[in-house]
Amino acid sequence: MKSVKPGRGPSFMGGIGSVVAILFGIFWTVSASSMGAPGFFPLFGVLFIILGIAQAVYHFKNAAGDNRFSAFDITDDGEEPDPLDAHFRQNDESKTKVETGEFCPYCGCKVKEDYQFCRQCGKNISQ
Repeated sequence: MKSVKPGRGPSFMGGIGSVVAILFGIFWTVSASSMGAPGFFPLFGVLFIILGIAQAVYHFKNAAGDNRFSAFDITDDGEEPDPLDAHFRQNDESKTKVETGEFCPYCGCKVKEDYQFCRQCGKNISQ
């Protein structure tokens, strides 16, 4: 059975955004220092660099790790464990909203239990 699990794509894009923030911080710091701006202007750029590095490390590690957290990834049962199961499942008999048919297991669109096909992606959900 397919289920919605945390994905790699959004984390990787967050890492790319962090690299852009680092480059902006470097540009800002060099520009503010060369113009003779007051001391807090270059410090603003240094803050961007520090936060960018911290976010880049988190996002790239998250994108490359087995147990990761991010927005969406649709996987089969045997591919990877869902790291959030340990926090939100009380026991093995509890069901997630995807398993009870409230959401499409392929795209995550809200569906009713009597639907045979998802109205968003068109895939067969009546298994």
